Amino acid sequence: MGSGDYVFVDEQRLERRLAQLRADADKPIDGLFGPGSMTWRVNREAILFLGAGRAALLQTAHPWVGAAMDQQSTTKEDPIGRFHRTFIVVFSMVFGSVDQATAMARRLHTVHSAIGGQLDEATGPFKAGSPYYANEIEALRWVYATLVDTSVKMYELVYPPLTDGEKADFYKESIRFAGLYGLASTDLPEDWRAFDAYMDETYRSGLLDVKRAAREMGDFLMSGKTKDGRRKGPPMPHWYRAVTSQFLPAPLRAGYGLPFDGPERQAAAAGLRWIRRTYPRLPTAFRYVPAYLEALGRIDGRARPDFLTRKLNRFWVGRAQLVS
Repeated sequence: MGSGDYVFVDEQRLERRLAQLRADADKPIDGLFGPGSMTWRVNREAILFLGAGRAALLQTAHPWVGAAMDQQSTTKEDPIGRFHRTFIVVFSMVFGSVDQATAMARRLHTVHSAIGGQLDEATGPFKAGSPYYANEIEALRWVYATLVDTSVKMYELVYPPLTDGEKADFYKESIRFAGLYGLASTDLPEDWRAFDAYMDETYRSGLLDVKRAAREMGDFLMSGKTKDGRRKGPPMPHWYRAVTSQFLPAPLRAGYGLPFDGPERQAAAAGLRWIRRTYPRLPTAFRYVPAYLEALGRIDGRARPDFLTRKLNRFWVGRAQLVS
């Protein structure tokens, strides 16, 4: 990604992509994926929340995302609200009906259209003062890629690795998810193998760079404290920070000041041992995200989720009902 030729997702491009997604949907009430899809199989798992820190740090290492988070995000003032809003978007897209998913895509595009500015400092290949935009294709592709990559890595922490065929199916379906950002298949790697290569190439390219904006956001996400020491969110447990560090490339780990030496390796290993022992034994009401269970209810004709699903929805997304 250089500092010249940018391609943007404008409203017309988004609407063309949404129209295609609608035309391709077999059962609108099932959404873009539905029961039996690899997307639902992977994304219904609550273990994916374990990767939220990793995905966020990969995203903010992108100079444009880091600058936008620093200059225009409410994360540091309302971290829980930001967490809820993020998963309202993701769950609506993944588990919502076609109408719900496309409506959320339009809302997200409107929000992104208002986000832009200038970099405060030279970061990666970009000079200080150069512009950034949220609805630029390469930036959107990176955000999408961090979510897809992190989902698979977290899923495989507690389940047998996905087969090549399952990864191929999951990736093919993820192109529909990218479509909700306005991205076309031609904007993305061709298949899972190409996607894996894209991730590795991005890590090596020099594009990702942890400078002040990203580092302060990373410190806040891990500690819950702003740079002036104000407590605005809960601190992440040692084992969670260690697991997050484990799944970052070494240069980014160093940039964020997240060590992964003896104590961190031990903490990560202990945390993962406990998770692997405990997670498979959880009842489905707790192992699966409530939006998935709510979506199954919608397909079965229920207009409202049950009591426990409503309570868990409030915990994860701040509202009782999301995709009914």
